[in-house]
Amino acid sequence: MKKYLFFFTLIPFFTLAQIIYNPQDLYDSPGGLFDEDSLRTIHLDFYNPNYHNYLVNSWFYSPSERIPAKLTLNGVEYDSVGVRYKGNSTFCLPNDVSNPKVPYNIDMNYFLEEQQLLEYNKMKLANAWMDPTFVKQIVGSNIYRRYLPTGESNLVRLYSQGNYVGLYVNDESINKQFLKKHFDEKSGPLFKCDNIDRFCDTANAPSAMPPNLYYAGLDTTLYYDSYDMKSDAGWTELVELIKTIALDWENIDSILNVDRVLWAFAVNQVLLNLDCYNTYYIHNYYLYQTKDGLFQMIPWDLDNNFTGAIMGFDFWNPSNVYEYDPYFTGPSLGGSTQPWDERPLLYKLLNDPHYRKIYTAHINTIIEESLDTAAIRANINNLQSLAYSAASQDFNKVFSMNDYYSNVDAPLWAIFNWGFGGIMSTINERKQFLLNHPEISLIPPTIENVSVVDDLVTAEVFNASSVTLKATISEYNSKFQSFVMFDDGTNGDLVANDGVYSAILPFQSSGLDIKFYILSENNDAIKLSPQRAEYEFYIYSPISYTTDIITDKKRNLVGIKDALGKSVKEIKNTTLFYIYDNGTVEKKFIVE
Repeated sequence: MKKYLFFFTLIPFFTLAQIIYNPQDLYDSPGGLFDEDSLRTIHLDFYNPNYHNYLVNSWFYSPSERIPAKLTLNGVEYDSVGVRYKGNSTFCLPNDVSNPKVPYNIDMNYFLEEQQLLEYNKMKLANAWMDPTFVKQIVGSNIYRRYLPTGESNLVRLYSQGNYVGLYVNDESINKQFLKKHFDEKSGPLFKCDNIDRFCDTANAPSAMPPNLYYAGLDTTLYYDSYDMKSDAGWTELVELIKTIALDWENIDSILNVDRVLWAFAVNQVLLNLDCYNTYYIHNYYLYQTKDGLFQMIPWDLDNNFTGAIMGFDFWNPSNVYEYDPYFTGPSLGGSTQPWDERPLLYKLLNDPHYRKIYTAHINTIIEESLDTAAIRANINNLQSLAYSAASQDFNKVFSMNDYYSNVDAPLWAIFNWGFGGIMSTINERKQFLLNHPEISLIPPTIENVSVVDDLVTAEVFNASSVTLKATISEYNSKFQSFVMFDDGTNGDLVANDGVYSAILPFQSSGLDIKFYILSENNDAIKLSPQRAEYEFYIYSPISYTTDIITDKKRNLVGIKDALGKSVKEIKNTTLFYIYDNGTVEKKFIVE
């Protein structure tokens, strides 16, 4: 096929900063494995007829061991997939009563290299054992994904040996494939932050400290029972992070993506996920260190959103749950440690005035954007309508079909004398409490009309004592640097005291895309633009003039970017920007 190469003369131009990086493009499109509008049926046929007893024994004594099975989806057979049981309480509770509905971990390429299911290597099938609605994990993860990298999920039917086991939640695995999708790399240290304690331990495993990031010393073996390394190496790096939290807090942003943590903590609190680092039980998160040296917090196991099964003895006094302190730092009820020892990262962040204000801003953003009860109810109704038949035929589930619907609106007092939070009741009560909270209700500045003209960034800001331009050219979208914005008629600002703050856009000589956002602050609160910063940000693509860009033989190509600033390989029929080491940028459109 004939190829045509178009070169565009590149000259300086004016632009409005209206391009916002949208990480939501990373998630599955319709028809993908995690398509919420599809209810797929999975068949597992084990070659070993005694597979169940074998896998139960492996769960206790050899948790990583897998056995082969044939998986069938939509009439397509996948031979020799590797299967094991997974989970903790969600495994123990059904297994203790001889209920076959235990959770599954399926590795498509464990025995056969390169085998995938709809382009994915793994399936993690959660049994929703403690979720009468079957949708708390999915609805919650849809909200988490707006603010930080989070796994996807949907509903599937599962058959084993030809017998219908039940309705399951299909959760995306936090593995190398996930890392590649979100960070465009996969070789860094990765830790699942769960200790070795198990709900029904009969193997007499020793008890361990929770994965609370408490510094116990430089000896890496002191952390083996509290964190599960999923990469080939990384213990030294993890201990360095923990040491920095304890002893070198001033440099925490050199080893931790603090903003991702603040977003995770904010969503945990707004959705009352009480099974995570900054609420009741300290676990259910991953840490991954990207090549920029920063550890990223990744949420995991979100089935206890909307108070989930954690209401416990507080069921009869639910205000204790709905009014859970969003600035709680510990110690837990009955805890013997000090808050700085029990949850050192949380304690340090919320006792840092600047980070505390950003955390509060994030809470306000989540309330404003994501607690739309009509939208959430529509999401729930779509999921439950799709799964009604599969749920009603699931005779291994714990709850009734009446509970399937009623627990959407109201809490449920049920088996084991335990409380299960309602989705809508939690949202309504939590939203009211947070909006009336004296710290969350403080008035932040306002930011409007952010723009770039030539090399000048401007924004209309009111009720602010300071305005800061945060900018970076990092390919990892991290390590934003601070630049003061002025409204005094100097430093590029045109008119003093008109509410229009200005700053010279940095890094333009680099030839790289400049990622930036605006942070405004007063004595009470912080406001960001865009509101989801730093996860989202504005993109400015500086294009330099060159007289002989085509024939310059001395330059070397250093990267190719698309219109959104993402590094890509050469793509046909798409406008791309070719960046060279001499500071020039070439805009190409190759037609094939």
